[in-house]
Amino acid sequence: MDLSQLRNLVQTAESQLDEHLFVVVHTFKRDGQNTAVCITDRLRKKCRKGKVWKSKCFLTALKNARYGFDEDLARSRGGRDGIFLLDRDYQPRNTMQKKLFDQYIDKSDSGIDDIVVQLDTTVDSLKPVRLVSHHMRLLGILHQENDSDWLILVDYDDTKG
Repeated sequence: MDLSQLRNLVQTAESQLDEHLFVVVHTFKRDGQNTAVCITDRLRKKCRKGKVWKSKCFLTALKNARYGFDEDLARSRGGRDGIFLLDRDYQPRNTMQKKLFDQYIDKSDSGIDDIVVQLDTTVDSLKPVRLVSHHMRLLGILHQENDSDWLILVDYDDTKG
C-alpha cells in the first residue's frame, strides 16, 4: 500500500468520525493476526492543530502498523518501526508519557471511558502504545482479542530525542 492509497483510506474514515467514537482506517494482517488501525476525532484535532494531519510523516507512521504488535519485541530499542508499549514508569518522563497517560488515560473527560464501553473491556486491560516511524510517533491504546488487535490512535508526538 502506498501513501496515496492510505491518504484516501484516511479521508474515507475521516468522513465517519462525526458519527463514531473511532473509525477503522485499514486492517493490516501479519502472521495470521489482524490489526485494525483506528483514528479518533481527538487524533484528527491534535494533528490538525500541529499541521501534520494527512502529512507524509503522519501517513508513514500509520503505514507502519503493518508490522503489528509483537509481544516478544514489545519495547522498542531504537531504530525499529512498528507498534511498541509505552511504559508509565519510564524515567525521565517524556512528552509521549504526558500526552498518553496524563492527558488521556488518566483524564476523566478524555473519551477513554466511552471507548472502553464500546470495546466491552476495562482501561486496565488496554495497552498504552506508540506507533513508531522515523519522524513521528502516533499514540494510542491497543485492545487485543484472540485473532485481532484494535489499535485506536488518540494523539501524536514528533519531538526529537
